[in-house]
Amino acid sequence: MHHVGINVLKKPNTTPATMFTTENEEVANHDRLKGIIMCQSKCALIFLILSLSGLIFLLRNILTLEHQNCSNTAFCQKRTLPSYQTSTFCSHLGLKPTQDEALEDRYLLKAIAWPKLPARPAPVPLNQTSDPVHSLFTILPSKGQKEWHVGDQLEALVQMHNFQGSPKRYGGDFLVARLHSPLLQAGVAGKVVDHLNGSYSALFPLLWGGSAQVQITMVHSSEAVAVLQRLREERPNRVFFKSLFRSGKLSETTTCIPCLPLNYTQQPLCNYTNLHTGEPWNCLKPKLLSCDTRINHAMGGYEKPLFTNKEALLFQSRLNIKVVIHASGPDRINVLPQKIDETELENSTIKAEPDKYTPSGYYYQGTWRPLGGTSVRQFNDSSSITQCLTGKVIHMYGDSTMRQWFEYLSAFIPDFNLHRSKRVGPLMAVDFKHNILMNYRCHGPPIRSLPVSTSELRYVASELDGLAGGPDTVVVFSIWAHFTSFPIEVYIRRMRHIRQALVRLLDRGPGTLVIIRSANFVAMDQTTSKHSSDWFSLQIDKVLRTMFKGLGAVFVDAWEMTLAHHSPHNIHPPLPIIKNMVDLVLSHVCPDK
Repeated sequence: MHHVGINVLKKPNTTPATMFTTENEEVANHDRLKGIIMCQSKCALIFLILSLSGLIFLLRNILTLEHQNCSNTAFCQKRTLPSYQTSTFCSHLGLKPTQDEALEDRYLLKAIAWPKLPARPAPVPLNQTSDPVHSLFTILPSKGQKEWHVGDQLEALVQMHNFQGSPKRYGGDFLVARLHSPLLQAGVAGKVVDHLNGSYSALFPLLWGGSAQVQITMVHSSEAVAVLQRLREERPNRVFFKSLFRSGKLSETTTCIPCLPLNYTQQPLCNYTNLHTGEPWNCLKPKLLSCDTRINHAMGGYEKPLFTNKEALLFQSRLNIKVVIHASGPDRINVLPQKIDETELENSTIKAEPDKYTPSGYYYQGTWRPLGGTSVRQFNDSSSITQCLTGKVIHMYGDSTMRQWFEYLSAFIPDFNLHRSKRVGPLMAVDFKHNILMNYRCHGPPIRSLPVSTSELRYVASELDGLAGGPDTVVVFSIWAHFTSFPIEVYIRRMRHIRQALVRLLDRGPGTLVIIRSANFVAMDQTTSKHSSDWFSLQIDKVLRTMFKGLGAVFVDAWEMTLAHHSPHNIHPPLPIIKNMVDLVLSHVCPDK
């Protein structure tokens, strides 16, 4: 667990000024001084008690948050890690954070800190880096019995080796795990615990009877993660953008720079900082046109090269990017029915236990079953979806992973009158008969897209401030895919503005349903690893969960839903996963009575 040290500052000793008094004055002064000292002693004691109480309360809350952060994530480290580096190109941009915001920043950055490599000459030779082929995992025996039952927890121990076959002695590899049964169309995400010594534990709840097979994958080696960290902090503009400026027949295109170095003076800039949210955005000023002639925003391209030749060896498909680690013995077990004497658990779900890893849900017979909360209904035809959404206004914001939901629903309900524009939207669907309004709008820059008019570039926080809200309003957003190439401070700032806008919305429109979709796994090769690695998404996902905890929002865990499923990873998950996600959303919009 991560611990925060707090120093209690003591007042420096002071020497009282020399006093010259007469004999009578001395006695009077002595009495007065005695009274002052007694008063000061009592006040000091009260102040000390209050200070210690406040300190204990603060430490207790920090430790509680840290425990929750590790117990609720699918990847955590067991010992204290180094503090996160915060002095990036982007950290000075935007409005200066308040004291509370700065404290939250430090906590978030510490919560996602990753183990550092041991000090040694760089770059590390490939043969000394993690090799998934030489690495092995072993299923540990069940505790106190010779068989496994539904409700038990399965543990597998992973030992990483390098390409020379030698055991690794430090952690930091990015591993993911799942337990699955192809025959039962079942699957659940596991939790990987880094012991920081080259070994890892993979924990799985046993949620169904029958066959269960362990699959552990190395997404990146610890050496590759170190390179990704360097890219994120030192090359924040490796994805760049452009804007077209036009006045009459004259037009110019310039580059837009999301993260400017401090005191940047190389070229005149056009400052497009959003006046409502304070979100910064800058483009190079055209040579002949003014800044107010900007007409669109578009993806510019990718900086090259980003890897050295030796670093590129750490990012090879089928060698050290998303390669399965094999078992030293059996990789599957047979799970027997649950041992219970009391009445069968309601809806055949497994109750969460505090000392066990509990995922957000699992697949069985191809259907997602959440653990705790609302039970999922199946919406298999247009009539059931229409009945659920009747009288509702659904506002969708975010990237193309949110647009998938809009497209799924609009295609499923042919009665909708669609008014479609480009992929970035805005999109609108209206069903006048059933009083249904559904719209989608992309989030503000940075967004990697085809050219989109600047008049259609809206920040989500600004859009939320324009909603009335209420029991018939549903707000859904998914914002992550276009932030993976930037320092995490950029994402924290954006989520903070959205969170503040959601709080305002819930205050003026009680009953508004807020649904948040998390990041998901993507297909990866050497090129996509530079800007869209799952490691970047994991960091974003941890920040998202932490920042919106306690807001009362519904969380659709796309991270676990794509990890637990048998389909190949894709930034746009296939239809079976999308259907399960939308069924979960609709089950919250109109829960079973």
